[in-house]
Amino acid sequence: MVVTPAITQVLHRLEALGQAHDRTETNHSRKLLNLERATAELLQVLVLSSRRRRILEIGTSNGYSAVWLAAALRAIPGAQPLLTIEQNPAKAQEARANLAAAGLREWANVVEGSATDTVKTLTDRFDCVFFDADRVSAAEQLQLLLPKLEPHLMLLADNALSHPAELAGYLLAVEALPDFITTTVPVGKGLHVAVRGPWQEPSDAYEPMA
Repeated sequence: MVVTPAITQVLHRLEALGQAHDRTETNHSRKLLNLERATAELLQVLVLSSRRRRILEIGTSNGYSAVWLAAALRAIPGAQPLLTIEQNPAKAQEARANLAAAGLREWANVVEGSATDTVKTLTDRFDCVFFDADRVSAAEQLQLLLPKLEPHLMLLADNALSHPAELAGYLLAVEALPDFITTTVPVGKGLHVAVRGPWQEPSDAYEPMA
């Protein structure tokens, strides 16, 4: 079971908390800005179906999306714990507590600090990156990460439809990369998906079904 009863309980609590909190919070930096459930579910399906094993998340907030990603990684043979970056220490602490409550303490490492500064120091390689923090700096973070990314790669970015101007630099940077196929899924605030091969060669032995 990918989503256990403990995970379900945490997710429902975070959804209610996030909606209530963000309705009354006027300071953008203090908002939780969690993913919509439909986007989170799609994120998990993409990770599971493509068997991603080393994921970097940029923008943890209180850990809502990290719970979905960590649960997926736990179900994939050979996967490593999620690495997720959060600049706000209070939010990072909340994320750790929520991951622990979901039974996923060992499947996510929450790193505090500036995303751009942190990605400069990373030495691990990743086959999936989820951008969900400052949209303007995502393009710079992508360029810093390129030498650390596997050939068979998935790039994901939220807010492609809600904030296209802020994400424009990132989208242009992805479109300029060779061998990617891309799409924007109209779910939530718009999830941009980019996937790079290697692709399997088509079979010459195709036979139609009788």
